[in-house]
Amino acid sequence: MTDVHSNLLAHINSLDAKAQSAFAEKANTTIGYLRKACSTKQQFGPAVCVGIEQASEGGFTRRDLRPDDWMLIWPELVGHAKKAA
Repeated sequence: MTDVHSNLLAHINSLDAKAQSAFAEKANTTIGYLRKACSTKQQFGPAVCVGIEQASEGGFTRRDLRPDDWMLIWPELVGHAKKAA
């Protein structure tokens, strides 16, 4: 999970302040929470994972953000993951 946190933080840091706020708003959270969660390698909740996936336009997927249990939370994605592989 470390790489996805580092990559997400790098992505956030690459945005200007206005774009950071827009990203966080689209992800249904705050930029402060995103920074803290990335810095502490905190596992994101399901709703935030969906928001990050949408805000990043698929750059960071729910599967990336919850690699150990995404299939339990979003079983409807299991078939899609097999097709993509």
